[in-house]
Amino acid sequence: MYKKRYIDYALVLKQQFSERIQKISINAGFTCPNRNGEKGVGGCTYCNNQSFLPEYCRPQKSITQQLEEGILFFHHKYQSQKYLAYFQSYTNTYGDLSYLKNLYEEALAVPNVVGIVIGTRPDCVSDALLDYLSDIAKEKYVMIEYGIESTCNKTLDFINRGHSYEDAVVAIKKTAEKNILTGAHLILGLPKESKQQQMLHAKAISELPITTLKLHQLQIVKGTRMAEQFIEHPEWFSLYSAEEYIDLVIDFLEVLNPEIAIERFISQSPKELLLAPDWGLKNFEFVAKIDKRMQQRNTFQGRLYQPSTKH
Repeated sequence: MYKKRYIDYALVLKQQFSERIQKISINAGFTCPNRNGEKGVGGCTYCNNQSFLPEYCRPQKSITQQLEEGILFFHHKYQSQKYLAYFQSYTNTYGDLSYLKNLYEEALAVPNVVGIVIGTRPDCVSDALLDYLSDIAKEKYVMIEYGIESTCNKTLDFINRGHSYEDAVVAIKKTAEKNILTGAHLILGLPKESKQQQMLHAKAISELPITTLKLHQLQIVKGTRMAEQFIEHPEWFSLYSAEEYIDLVIDFLEVLNPEIAIERFISQSPKELLLAPDWGLKNFEFVAKIDKRMQQRNTFQGRLYQPSTKH
């Protein structure tokens, strides 16, 4: 049987549940402290949330309706599967605890939903919320996905992220201590970051107690401040070709902790919103190229990983 050369999150989930698991994205109508003035205005320079929302995922619909429509969308492909409710858009822990509880519990009440995945920022998670989610996690699948994006504070400032890498470290450690699964997002190719810096990202996050990692290539999306910067200062950007990015990802995986499961290598913005880079590849096509290239290079996740000697 063919074996992946990296830890594939989809296979990890299948082993845990003994059946196929599908995430259903939800837009619960959240905002972000980096948009409403608490931390900043305008949001992160790269962010246009409409770039990754499926059609059924609209905030005017209830949580239940979005999940039921999402399940209907995927059901014809796989008759027997379970679902995770994925609170995806903006900052999904940004609100009063009682309000958050109502949303999460509504999602968990939908038939065949076996857990929740909550996308958020590392500066928007309270101890009370972690205690609550820790109780839920004793019976249901619960993961918090943190947008780290970069381990370099200079980059985080440049993209108007509104938090530091140290904030992410604290939040992730607190979450893991509560026995809640933790995920992380990282963008490769952010402005002014060298390949050396991106390899340092791999080393840094390898020391965090994260369960999964999503990698994304930098995409320049219409309607963002970064799109304006891309036009005004193209010298700030080093956008990769698909082949260059494949080798970058594999170099990254070689340095990465071999116990971290990989959930995604690329993101896909709608063609009408995407300025660059336009590779014309679907996610499954890109994964196949990663698999093939890793075989050609005879390498694997963690090949060059060196655990920290810090105590």
